[in-house]
Amino acid sequence: MSEEKNIVWHKQSVTRELREKANGHKGCVIWYTGLSGSGKSTVANEVEKSLLNLGVKSYLLDGDNVRHGLNSDLGFTKEDREENIRRIGEVAKLFADSGTVTGVAFISPYRADRKRARDIVESAGLDFLEVYVKCPLEICEKRDPKGLYKKARNGEIKNFTGLDAPYEEPTNCELVLMSSEAAPAELAAKVIESLKQKHILL
Repeated sequence: MSEEKNIVWHKQSVTRELREKANGHKGCVIWYTGLSGSGKSTVANEVEKSLLNLGVKSYLLDGDNVRHGLNSDLGFTKEDREENIRRIGEVAKLFADSGTVTGVAFISPYRADRKRARDIVESAGLDFLEVYVKCPLEICEKRDPKGLYKKARNGEIKNFTGLDAPYEEPTNCELVLMSSEAAPAELAAKVIESLKQKHILL
């Protein structure tokens, strides 16, 4: 008998419905995607602050932070990026199942990987909101808050999204935020409004 056949799902007595009732809101995944420097983490942080002020249980999973621990063994090849997104999709699903409004701020440049993350979450009966934080490459490069574009231009970083690695824009996301045209707090308000419209915030 294979090892997989020896793994049996353990049914828990505290259900998702009980957690939602206790929290006063549903759990979900808000998936922020966009180029480096587009403002994903900034907007996601503003959303988390707003949720805290509303008394909503939330947590932000940031791509750079996750690579310091859970995904520290992964690089930036296409295969490693796929695994990076698969892992965080599974983690985000667990957070959302706990009743947490879960922000995920990852470049996640490939449509197929983002769809896989969506499928992981939605197959568990949870809401998934893809938020495209859109910003022209030249503005992202001008911002360059971490100096990554400069290093990539100098050849110090390979497979850098937007330069020598592709970014596939979302074609059917729930929300597009033009981060070069509005303040982060204004963009965060649009995310909060979307959560209310979808009845995630009860």
